[in-house]
Order: sequence, then structure tokens, then C-alpha cells
Amino acid sequence: MLHKNKIPNLKVIAFDADDTLFVNEPYFQETEHKFCALMEDYLSHQGISQELFKIEIENLSLYGYGIKGYILSMIEAAMKISNNTIPIEVIEKIIQYGKELLEKPIELLDGVEETLKTLHGKYKLVVATKGDLKDQHSKLHRSGLGHYFHHIEVMSDKQEIDYTKLLGRLDIQAEEFLMIGNSLKSDVLPVLGIGGYAVHIPFHTTWEHEKISHKIEHEHFSSFEKITEILQNLL
Repeated sequence: MLHKNKIPNLKVIAFDADDTLFVNEPYFQETEHKFCALMEDYLSHQGISQELFKIEIENLSLYGYGIKGYILSMIEAAMKISNNTIPIEVIEKIIQYGKELLEKPIELLDGVEETLKTLHGKYKLVVATKGDLKDQHSKLHRSGLGHYFHHIEVMSDKQEIDYTKLLGRLDIQAEEFLMIGNSLKSDVLPVLGIGGYAVHIPFHTTWEHEKISHKIEHEHFSSFEKITEILQNLL
């Protein structure tokens, strides 16, 4: 469990955005359900989901993370599942689903604004998130949270090297950095790997690609059910 005296030099607290500050994954699952219904004449819903996931992962190196890459992966999956016989109307429907996903309302998670308001001015707060640059900036602007943050970093990936580059831009050492997020794979493990501190705030739904199978035991790691619980360890 983290305590303030265990992070004596803490300067920067970074927050993941999607499913840490505001709702994201349930919107993707809702869209996937509509996509499966659209394609159910060709394959079972489970088979469609598996094919879509496989194509998404294959495309990450090309498109990166985010809604636009997801739209292209849905179109590619539809073409593959239908053996390139999909009507143009279905492609139009998939594009419509993607645009609806981009325009989803911003739903702040419980305790987020209270936490940011309390920490603001006491530490340098930053956003460190994956996804599409324009979409993430738009979501943060619409969330009304932007003024709490000193820096917004939309990362192409969240590996150790990506966090090391972020620390360089922030001009801090790893032991001065704390990352807070809902993904053990992206927000916790790589930060611990470079010597930083990490807090896991679980979200009820996690994308399959972000799941890990082992338990994390580390002196720089802690997990809380609610984001507000970190305040008792930082003030």
C-alpha cells in the first residue's frame, strides 16, 4: 500500500483518460453488439466478435488505438466475414456507428472531479492516455476537466519506452512520477518497470487486450476501488 512518506519526491501525478476519468469501454461494447447484429446473417455473434478482435490487434501497429482505427477494423472484418460480398449500405451503417461513437456524451466517473480539484495546485497533474489525438483532446475539452491539467500526452502506446520519453518531456525522474489508471497492463506494469509508482483503479469492464493473468506484488504499487481513496495517501 502506498503512503505519502513512501513517495517523498513525488512531483507529477498522471491520469489515464478512458475508463479512469470518464466512461469509454461500455460504448465500444455497445457498438460491437450493434455490429454483430448487423453481420449475424454471416456468422454467430461470438464468431464475429472474435474475428473483429483479431483484426483490431493485427491493425494496432498500423492504426494505433482509437475509434478511427476501430471503424476501419469493423469494415475490414465485415468484408472478410462476408467474403467481400457485403452491400455498400452495410459499410455506410458501420461508418455511422463509428461517428456515433465519436459523438458519445462524456460521463465522468464518480469522484474524479473531487479528486482533481483536491490535488490541483499540490502536484503537477497530467493526462497520459492512448488513442486518437483529436478524439482524446475533444473528450477532455468536453469533459470540463482540461483546466486541472498541466500537460496532455496522447501516447501511441504505453510501453516502458513511451513512459520514459514522457518523463523526459516532463523533466522528472521515475521516482517523482505516479500513474493512475484502470489498466494493469498499460497503466501499471510499464511504470513499475521503469521505477515509477502506479495506482490501479479498476473499472467494471476491461478490453480483452488490456487484461493480464497474474497478480501484481510491488512496493510501488497500490489498488483502490474508488479514485477518491488515493487522496488519503497523497495529502
